[in-house]
Amino acid sequence: MNEGGWHFQKDSEVFRAMRRVATRLETLEIPYCVVGGMAMFEHGFRRFTEDVDLLVTRENLQQIHERLDGLGYLPPFTGSKQLRDTESGVRIEFLVTGEYPGDGKPKPVVFPDPVDSFIELNGVRVLKLPLLIDLKLASGMTNSGRYKDLGDVQELIQSLNLTRDYAEQLNPFVQAKYVELWDGVEQGKREP
Repeated sequence: MNEGGWHFQKDSEVFRAMRRVATRLETLEIPYCVVGGMAMFEHGFRRFTEDVDLLVTRENLQQIHERLDGLGYLPPFTGSKQLRDTESGVRIEFLVTGEYPGDGKPKPVVFPDPVDSFIELNGVRVLKLPLLIDLKLASGMTNSGRYKDLGDVQELIQSLNLTRDYAEQLNPFVQAKYVELWDGVEQGKREP
């Protein structure tokens, strides 16, 4: 319970782990973006998450392992692309530029290069909101096990008061799904 409360005050183990790894990557001059639940939180939709998702390039992922393994970070098992913060136990999960969200199959939406895809929020590089929404929608549309990603977009629409024409900032592949979700949020506001 305490950890949940600290999370919403931005003082949980997950927030501390995010700041630690961001500082380490910046010191190493390795481009990254925070994505997933922590990015949603930084953009203004406050929800709990237990890990830190980072977007990096494949080359930089290798460099991260070479330069961080054993120095406060360990892979959960040999050969894993993920790391665990040894101080807090928080998982640091990596998404790789050029790979596909959701089912992993080719589609018009890919994980972008973190170099030109971030906005700095509270001292951390966070994926720009339209790109975050693109990834969430593409993931939920193509992987039935990721329907929560569609729910996340509905929550972003509602909590950030996003407009219907926000769809124009999104990848054409996901625009119709965004409008469908936006319409659903608006309909829900009108129902008793």
